Amino acid sequence: MELRQLAYFAAVAEEGGFGRAAERLSIVQSAVSQQIRRLERELGVPLFDRSTRHVRLTGAGERLLPEARAVLAAADRTRQVAADIRAGADGVLRLGIVQGPGDRIFRTLNELAARAPRLQVRPRRLPLPARLAAVRSGELDAALVRALGDAPGLELLPIWTDPLYVALPAGHRRADAAELRLEDLADLPLRLAPREDNPPFHDLVTDACREAGVAPPPGPPFTTFQETLAGIGAGAPSWTVFYEVSTLPEIPRVVIRPLAGLTLTTSLAVAPGPPAPAVRHLLDALAAVT
Repeated sequence: MELRQLAYFAAVAEEGGFGRAAERLSIVQSAVSQQIRRLERELGVPLFDRSTRHVRLTGAGERLLPEARAVLAAADRTRQVAADIRAGADGVLRLGIVQGPGDRIFRTLNELAARAPRLQVRPRRLPLPARLAAVRSGELDAALVRALGDAPGLELLPIWTDPLYVALPAGHRRADAAELRLEDLADLPLRLAPREDNPPFHDLVTDACREAGVAPPPGPPFTTFQETLAGIGAGAPSWTVFYEVSTLPEIPRVVIRPLAGLTLTTSLAVAPGPPAPAVRHLLDALAAVT
């Protein structure tokens, strides 16, 4: 069964004859008759009574006409949805996400919903290697990544730049400074997560220390945010560097200061080439959210 056969069936029923249907469809009458007969053979029932001057629907034809119209309407809807997907107004956007400062991710999704109300976003939180692999394989359309300078086989489109912060003991000699530089902390043990936990951020900090000509002694590893800050306040003097993902906390005997000269870039990892329409909408929404 072909869609054109159903369209011919509906046209003959609506026009009351094969000739008028052929004129409406801009084809020859014989083609209409041939396709209707093929449809009747496939369905196993006659659709039209051809024994009179006028072509009339049989009982089977009357029953099947609404079904044919429903199929044709569904096909039209499918074509329209496909056109909207090509334009980026509809479809599904599979997005790898990270925890962002404040409510930035939620504001981005709200902005995207305002720009493309019928675009469905399916956010997924995955470890960085899995996030990048999913974009490469097509499992994700795009993914947010932090502090990453290169991703083989993908394009990285910078979208946000955020400050970094230092947490250090309140009794440190530079604790009262409005902002700190890495050189101010060179003699204090650095709490940093193992490189395998977050290679891009680990490299960002260690490379910056190297460029600044400092080599802070290693301190206890960074575990959770709260545990690490509590350790700085209660344990042996140490410090850590972090990016904001929520409101900056207040921890006894710990001060938090901006870190001068070093920022964190968040990028959107996408497949090479012109972005798909849905990804273009996402980029516009990301640009609108600060």
